[in-house]
Amino acid sequence: MFKLIIAVALLALGVSPAVPQVDGVISDVHSLPMRFEWRQEGPADTCGSTCQSWVSAVGVITGDTPAKFNTFVQGRGVQGAMIVLDSPGGSTLGAMTLGGMIRRLRMTTAVGRTIELPARDGETPQARLSPDADCESMCAFVLLAGIKRHVPAEARVRVHGIWLGGRSHDPMAASYSAEELAIMQRDLALLAQCTIEMGGSIELLATAARVPPWEPLRFAFA
Repeated sequence: MFKLIIAVALLALGVSPAVPQVDGVISDVHSLPMRFEWRQEGPADTCGSTCQSWVSAVGVITGDTPAKFNTFVQGRGVQGAMIVLDSPGGSTLGAMTLGGMIRRLRMTTAVGRTIELPARDGETPQARLSPDADCESMCAFVLLAGIKRHVPAEARVRVHGIWLGGRSHDPMAASYSAEELAIMQRDLALLAQCTIEMGGSIELLATAARVPPWEPLRFAFA
């Protein structure tokens, strides 16, 4: 049985070992839209015949993420492959759609950080997996989509209640229309249905819903 350790918290970004520059400004890759890359473990003299391959999924889940994933998988043999998540979460509908695609491809999900190794001349770039990674907010529900799921003891899975986009940073100062509240109720119902269909416990969603974005960090287990 899949046992998920949940650290219930505000949305907290992970720290990347590599910090790229975007338009000359240093940016954490976890704050950028999710990107997908095919990675090969190495070097071969370390893992030998057991070297594995995986899809690295790093960054924020947006409404465009499912389309980007669909483009990425074209022509690649990802059926039954492993997708390794390192994400602060993001769009509720985007995450549910991405999760559905992962389930249809019968992929294994895991939490991990992909660390690229120095390339050797004439060889395919290789990487290693670090368990020091984060799967936060809606990422936890993408994690559920795997036929098999792997969460290393060192990894952190955090959840909190869903909120309207653009309001989570100052939720107490905002006012909400009836239409916006209806959208939140709809998304919560869809997320409950998705959780059950993926074989997860409704307690995961209940735990998340008990934590609005203005509450302090606390831990729970499911």
